[in-house]
Amino acid sequence: MKIDELILQRQLQQELMRTSPNQKAKESIYAGEIKDLETQNGDQPSFVDTLKQMIQEVNQLNRESRQKQEAFIKGEPVEIHDVMIAAEKAKTSFQLLLEIRNKFLDFYREIIRMQI
Repeated sequence: MKIDELILQRQLQQELMRTSPNQKAKESIYAGEIKDLETQNGDQPSFVDTLKQMIQEVNQLNRESRQKQEAFIKGEPVEIHDVMIAAEKAKTSFQLLLEIRNKFLDFYREIIRMQI
């Protein structure tokens, strides 16, 4: 989200530069703020990176669940409660990912509906 804020702030700065007669003053005011945001973003992972990591974790939980189910079906020494716990973890994490996706889509639709 910080990257989006930085992009919006740069666009706002460019718009202000076009409409303002004191261009040099505006550049100096916003240049420091943008540099501060850039240094803050350097230490934190982006939203996209966090989302990718979450998808990979959900995928890994699903694979583990499937492996335990297959091992149980084949008759290998796997406890039924381990199979059920793995399945519930995979299901819950997938539901959470879907809810995050739904909230993100709602947020996106709300942004699209905004009038400038």
